[in-house]
Amino acid sequence: MWFDNWSDILRVVVVGIASYALLVVSIRLSGKRTLAQLNAFDFVVTVALGSTLATILLSSDVSFAEGGTAIALLLALQVAVAVCTVALARVGKLFTAEPSLLLWQGQMDYAALRRHRVSRADVEQAIRQSGVGEIGAVGAVILESNGRISVIEQSKLGSGSSLDGIDRPDANR
Repeated sequence: MWFDNWSDILRVVVVGIASYALLVVSIRLSGKRTLAQLNAFDFVVTVALGSTLATILLSSDVSFAEGGTAIALLLALQVAVAVCTVALARVGKLFTAEPSLLLWQGQMDYAALRRHRVSRADVEQAIRQSGVGEIGAVGAVILESNGRISVIEQSKLGSGSSLDGIDRPDANR
């Protein structure tokens, strides 16, 4: 339980260094988006990479070559999905959630809060963190596709062109 043998320890060290190097190089080659965690699929890939690395390190049943192939496959799938998401709008909708308006012109959209399981307190916290002290001074609060909450002050809303494509209750779209 506490110690089996030195060869197992040496294997973890050698395979660990090689796996770490492979992972870093593979991520650099696959691009910045791999680490961005922009959507649920990116998050799943990140978790899967961590699990794969742990398996390579700790399981003597998995060879370095098998683990390297698994890492390369996960990153290749992530890149393929990213390319398809950019090139084909329908594919993008499968992997990326649409941003949603939670507050517009100082008015909370309680139906949207319920639909996305966001509390009023969550929205108020995001407003405070953005440096705004009054809900009435907020032009829009958006639940982004990555789960973050964006706050746009009324005075900085302008034409609202950054909200194009997001359903909102104004006629000037």
